[in-house]
Amino acid sequence: MEQFQIETAQNISIDQNTAHLGDRMLAYIIDSLVIVIYYVLMIWLLLALDVEPGDQWAIYMVVGLPAFLYYVLLETFMDGKTIGKNLMQLRVVKIDGTKPNFASYFVRWILRILDVSLSSGGVAVLTILIRGKGQRVGDIAAGTTVISEKKRVFLKDTLLRELPDDYSPVFPQVTVFKDREMQTIKDLYDGAKRNGNHNVILSLSDRIQKVMDISTDLQPIDFVDIVIKDYNYYTQQL
Repeated sequence: MEQFQIETAQNISIDQNTAHLGDRMLAYIIDSLVIVIYYVLMIWLLLALDVEPGDQWAIYMVVGLPAFLYYVLLETFMDGKTIGKNLMQLRVVKIDGTKPNFASYFVRWILRILDVSLSSGGVAVLTILIRGKGQRVGDIAAGTTVISEKKRVFLKDTLLRELPDDYSPVFPQVTVFKDREMQTIKDLYDGAKRNGNHNVILSLSDRIQKVMDISTDLQPIDFVDIVIKDYNYYTQQL
């Protein structure tokens, strides 16, 4: 799983994990099955309703629209996901850290004709392998990629953090927190930093300052990070 870094408008660097090619292919298979099942059910329903022959063409066209627009509709209304992507824990995001809009999803959908339909997925696979950052032609044009939201547990995901031997704590007031509370702060902070949710970090910073009864000129992202490190420092001394 390849990592890449996006730079937000607030000059905050966020590491993201690009979706594994195998996961994307499985998501595509799931989505294709959903579309096939939809078509089968709609055809069965229309046959059961005994639609007049003269009206069949227009009705089939209307009924088939949701399946035809499946990817652009679901990615737009499911925040970058389809049913397959949701099951595989994948999401479409913008490379620059902004939230994808309808135009981004539309460009990906239009170029799916080249990436997937005309080449049976060959162009998409080749572009993803060569280009890097998990981008097919549609992603390159739309400035997007597909990331994996699967949680990988490392030492850094636990409360424990490695500190340098000469680390000097800044806020002794962090000891007012309990382990469970600090773990929640760390989880929220790491998740917000990873997903670019800067408002969450700002809210965390404000809340922590109120609980600790302090004020600081540090940037919220730096302040919360120091608080987590300070808590580790003091608890490791016990």
